[in-house]
Amino acid sequence: MGGGSKPEHLLVILPFDAPTAIFDRIRRNHPHIKITFHQLRFAETPWKARSQVPTEIFHDATLLLTLSALPPSPKDCPKLELIHFTSAGTNHIANSPIYTDTTIPLTTSSGIHGPQIAEWVLMTMLTSSHHYSILHNWQNSHFWGNEDKRSLGLLRNLHDKVGQRLGVLGYGSIGRQVGNVAKAMGMDVIAYTARPRTTPESKHDNGFIVPGTGDPKGEIPSVWYSGTSKEDLHHFLAQDIDHLLISVPLTKQTTHLLGEEEFQILSKRNAFISNISRGSIISQPALIAALKAYDSHTTSLHTDKDSFAVAPEADLKAATSIPGLRGAALDVTDPEPLPKDDPLWDAPNCIITPHISGLGSAYVDRCFQVLEVNLERREKGEKLINLVDRGRGY
Repeated sequence: MGGGSKPEHLLVILPFDAPTAIFDRIRRNHPHIKITFHQLRFAETPWKARSQVPTEIFHDATLLLTLSALPPSPKDCPKLELIHFTSAGTNHIANSPIYTDTTIPLTTSSGIHGPQIAEWVLMTMLTSSHHYSILHNWQNSHFWGNEDKRSLGLLRNLHDKVGQRLGVLGYGSIGRQVGNVAKAMGMDVIAYTARPRTTPESKHDNGFIVPGTGDPKGEIPSVWYSGTSKEDLHHFLAQDIDHLLISVPLTKQTTHLLGEEEFQILSKRNAFISNISRGSIISQPALIAALKAYDSHTTSLHTDKDSFAVAPEADLKAATSIPGLRGAALDVTDPEPLPKDDPLWDAPNCIITPHISGLGSAYVDRCFQVLEVNLERREKGEKLINLVDRGRGY
């Protein structure tokens, strides 16, 4: 990979203002690197820019940091030796000629999103299970709540997370940090990955890790499942999962990975689903149907408003088989933005946020930290971290 101290030209294309303090840090540590910044504002979605980047800007660049802007063709970037993406995945540029027709190394910012996305996952999980909408409505109404027997019954019968099982579908950096926090809450964590992790070394996280977070050695899961077949996936989903985290990359193989069959398996414990990956990994019509099935059956069991006060969820589950999923939290949808008339908006017990779970004040700096690790590695001739395998799609 080497780079030594030969002159380099880093082109940075971002929708933000120039991070001058970060640029100064890079110049101090790598004085042979020239930096050019180009600001590219987004249109209605993060992957579509309002304007095109001038083709000539790529011509002399040896390094590129970008979210989605790429040279139109390989001939436009004859000197380019490394492209670093500020996203965790590269599915949004998988059809670019730079991706399909070159061998330019591509690296991602996988690993930087774990802390803030894990907080989003836990926030929405607890918002749902603790019926926070009830408490919020009480406060807005200046109402103490002592006369709302139906809502008090729900709150008295909520279950904390101790002893519940979190299934992590895709045990990467985000899944590891969610697992880390979930275990601290007393949950059992099981993991699923495409490739088997049968040795201690194979379970290690070899990518970028925010210090003090995640599961660097892969020690948190009580059981580790793997495979690429539908049978393998169904075996994992059948492990009495109370909460499923979807954190797999979007590829051809994972598109609509979860649909009616999978939600039927998860309905054994009426699992709650969190999706922070990509919307098209889920069949949204099937998800809506599963949410409606649970909602309609639980509503019919409570025709008497006061029955919530005396009918814990566990007792109801024992008394009758309730179909469907008890809830979902989605930071990603298909498409994005989600059209105003999309039925997903009105799905019961479904929290939707506009692809913001990874945002935070540390985002840009951590993106550059990954690049800086790889700048050091290039100069030493070492293997890069977060390197994309084009064959696997991530």
